[in-house]
Amino acid sequence: MTREKIYLFDTTLRDGQQTPGVDFSVEDKIAIATLLDDFGLDYIEGGYPGANPTDTAFFGQKRTKNASFVAFGMTKRSGVSASNDPGLAGLLQASGDAICFVAKSWDYHVEVALGISNEENLDCISESVKAAVAAGKEALVDCEHFFDGYKANPGYALACARAAYQAGARWVVLCDTNGGTQPSEIRAIVEAVIAEGVPGTALGIHAHNDTGQAIANSLIAVEAGVRQIQGTLNGLGERCGNADLVALIPTLALKAAYNSRFETAIDSERLIGLTGLSHAFDELLNRSPNYQAPYVGGSAFATKAGIHASALLKDPRTYEHVPPESVGNFRKVMVSDQGGKANFINALKRRGIAVAKDDPKLDRLISIVKEREASGYAYEGADASFELLARRTLGTIPEFFSIDGFRVMVERRFDSHGRVKTVSEAVVRLIVDGKTIMSVAEGDGPVNALDLALRRDFGKYQADIEDLVLADFKVRILNGGTEAITRVLIESNDSDGVRWWTVGVSENIIDASFEALMDSVVYKLMKNRQMAGKIAAE
Repeated sequence: MTREKIYLFDTTLRDGQQTPGVDFSVEDKIAIATLLDDFGLDYIEGGYPGANPTDTAFFGQKRTKNASFVAFGMTKRSGVSASNDPGLAGLLQASGDAICFVAKSWDYHVEVALGISNEENLDCISESVKAAVAAGKEALVDCEHFFDGYKANPGYALACARAAYQAGARWVVLCDTNGGTQPSEIRAIVEAVIAEGVPGTALGIHAHNDTGQAIANSLIAVEAGVRQIQGTLNGLGERCGNADLVALIPTLALKAAYNSRFETAIDSERLIGLTGLSHAFDELLNRSPNYQAPYVGGSAFATKAGIHASALLKDPRTYEHVPPESVGNFRKVMVSDQGGKANFINALKRRGIAVAKDDPKLDRLISIVKEREASGYAYEGADASFELLARRTLGTIPEFFSIDGFRVMVERRFDSHGRVKTVSEAVVRLIVDGKTIMSVAEGDGPVNALDLALRRDFGKYQADIEDLVLADFKVRILNGGTEAITRVLIESNDSDGVRWWTVGVSENIIDASFEALMDSVVYKLMKNRQMAGKIAAE
């Protein structure tokens, strides 16, 4: 039986950025786009080129290898031809494969927000789509407020959808922008749109979560005929968020109600990376993963001791709706953790590290990782540190250098003009080939001073680290109080354009930072000698 394809469209970098407290840098966007592209999504919407410096810089070049790279923007302005609209010109000139136009489809918004006639709005939709197609771009149209618009004036909402489709739009996306439409309404309206001449193979759904039903609305839209789902990683988005692709994807892939009829680009092998993707994204945002998230949460497959645990150990199907390893998660029975070997073997294999299932060193590695994660480490967002730990546990890593000690001093004083000045100074003593090297440096804060001192003189390895750059530094307090445990995540890159992440944990923020710095340097030395795997550096 031939299955129909459901296309997956990620708008984390655009709609997800509307989340309060979330503000992506260009570097963040590049890292997240790479995660999404490697995972295998069909479309990655990167933002609105021309609207702000970050998105304009991000669209300076194509950021995906496999996924369609999508620019978002408005249709042309009324009263201006498509060829003379500067906003439309910016979208056409932006690097990428496709353009997603946002268009008003509720006549109330056309009148109040745009201040133009309904016919002018239809013309703006049609001409914008035609311009994109003529420029060799795939055109998508997000029909904003479509469901509310349909309920207010079904004829006009349908006219907007038809105008986009007839002008050549590959996808006409029906948006529940206010997030208040109920599943039964979604089904009826989608079916009406298809009956009026826009086929389901050209329809998408963009659901917001204001009633907690974005996933349900997306799935009911698929059942009604749409073949594209738009959503975000971990359900990010303005107000209550968007449909969560991290929950939608495994439901489509693993539940018979869907996988018997539909397929997505995420096969079983890619799906194993889902938990890692979700957690790595949270680490990039410097926030704690949702412990009770479906499929990928820390408690998604956790059972306390008792009759549930007893039954689970006899047959996992008694209390698990899918095998945890199918999404890269693992079973947790609170008395003693169960499983996880297959996930570790797969993760190691992807890094070029072969290990037998019955190797006692593998058990030791799993035990160390679980102990460390219980104390605050998070390796999903620190692949380089994980690889170094794995190689140290399963084999050996050359001892390039050792640290004899370090000291960091912070002094607050007044300068000659009576202004307050804070000075940070670090001293590091390292040993290379039996020779002790002491370096001193001042920096913009204690961690910067420590980094500069550490890398000031690395003896015979100095040339190896000349192009090492610390691109980002994130700190998370894991519990309250001034004595709190601190986790530090450092992103590094080099002149090859390779990026990697390392982690350190301590009750002392300087010590945690130094641990992450050390891993970054060691990974760089390993990478330069082709001794490190590919995944952490991708």
